[in-house]
Amino acid sequence: MTLKELGSKLSEMYNKAPKGESVAMIHLFGVKYAIEINQSNYSKKDIIVQSGISTSYLTELSKGVKLAKYVIPKS
Repeated sequence: MTLKELGSKLSEMYNKAPKGESVAMIHLFGVKYAIEINQSNYSKKDIIVQSGISTSYLTELSKGVKLAKYVIPKS
């Protein structure tokens, strides 16, 4: 995936999250796209900046990527 695609998907998941679940959606994005994120040449900060959400959520994205080793998203 390109940086633009990753940023767009993160933005979509964050902005369309049910009320009170926006941070959970950042975690879920990290879980779902951990392979793409880790194999890309883009930093997590680059993805956050591209998405247009606050860079203060960088830690939350990192948590999601780390969780990917332990969880499987429900469909």
